[in-house]
Amino acid sequence: MPKITTQEFNALMAREMPWAVAVGMTADAIGRGTATVRLPFDDSMLRPGGTVSGPTMMALADATMYAVVLGALGIVKLAVTTSFNINFLHRPGRADLMAEGRLLKLGKRLAVIEVTLHSDGHDAPVAHATGTYSIPPERG
Repeated sequence: MPKITTQEFNALMAREMPWAVAVGMTADAIGRGTATVRLPFDDSMLRPGGTVSGPTMMALADATMYAVVLGALGIVKLAVTTSFNINFLHRPGRADLMAEGRLLKLGKRLAVIEVTLHSDGHDAPVAHATGTYSIPPERG
């Protein structure tokens, strides 16, 4: 069982990540060490040339990594990204972006996550990201 529900994560986003809610980002599913997050397509995401901008895809991937970490640990608000790498693989379609994340390794202080992004309804990934989150020590 995940340590946070999809509903709890979406409520957390509304409180702590208003930028994500403003663009329509929502978690569709959270498991223990997995997450699927959706970003509805909007023309405002496009960069010159008519493709979805890299920063848009990076924001979705990073928010998905956070959902993965919280699914494994529960609410740890001060877990933060310490490294992030993304490879853009294919031009995204004019469709919602779907991010599927999974935990690769969970240690005492670090979590390593990977995220694959797809245009909704298409199998070919449009981007692949990996990242590391720092987990703050428990205070007590």
